[in-house]
Formats: sequence, C-alpha cells, structure tokens
Amino acid sequence: MKKTNAMRILEAQAIPYEVVEYTWDEEHLDAVHASEVAGLEPSQVFKTIVLEDSEKQIFVFCLPADFSVSLKKVRALTGSKDIALLKLDRLQSVTGYIRGGCSPLGMKRQFPTFIEEVAQMEPYIHVSAGIRGLQLKIKPEDLVSATQGQFADFT
Repeated sequence: MKKTNAMRILEAQAIPYEVVEYTWDEEHLDAVHASEVAGLEPSQVFKTIVLEDSEKQIFVFCLPADFSVSLKKVRALTGSKDIALLKLDRLQSVTGYIRGGCSPLGMKRQFPTFIEEVAQMEPYIHVSAGIRGLQLKIKPEDLVSATQGQFADFT
C-alpha cells in the first residue's frame, strides 16, 4: 500500500494509526457511504469539511459522517461574518486533496482545524488517509495533536 502524506505525518510524530481500506465509486463519495462499506459506524467516521470566510481565510472542520456543520456556531467559533463551503473547483488547489479523499492531515498549508467535540466520546475515530478508499483509525486526541487543532462544538 502506498503511503500518503497523512500517514507520513503520523509516523513522523510517532502517532499510532491503523489503515482501513474500503471500496468506493464516483457516485458515492460521501462519508456515510464510506462508513457503510467499511463496516464502521457513521459516528466513528469523521468527514473533513473545508470552509472559507469573506476574508478568504480557510478553516477545516472534522465531524461525524452523519452530522452537519452549524454555520451559526462556525461563525461564532471563527469570528467570521460570512463563511461558506470552499468551492469544489478550488478544493484541490487549496488543500492538495480531492472530494472524497480530503484528510485533515497533510494539507498544502496548516489551516485552523476543529474536531467536533463528540469525538472525545469515542476511543478511536476514522478520518480520510488522503485518498479515496483509505481511512485512518486514530485516537481523537492524537488527531488534535497531529493537526494542531482543537475540539469544539460546531454541529
């Protein structure tokens, strides 16, 4: 298996992880489908959502597959007046990742990263390894450490 930047970052920080492989297709790139085909609970598979505010600041949010971001909470958390999903046609140029394979680890730059606080209730969560079809099983606190992120309530 080819190592991804996300895996290299975890290894460089001596953070243990496991790789979970699953089959994917272009029609079903969402995290809920990924959790189903990987045999995981949606509450344990965390999707990565990238938002951009009116000042062109980028923010990264990791949340359970079946949760949605509350824009009201996100605006309060980031201090942004207006914030929206990063346009899909800019995702790869900004993060280095494509839809369905966006990891909070190893983006082109370090962006402010927030992990939904419910992650702390799970011994392990799964995030994208940076390519479609691979998830990384990691302790929530290790993900916060590796992303220089923080736990927050934004759903």
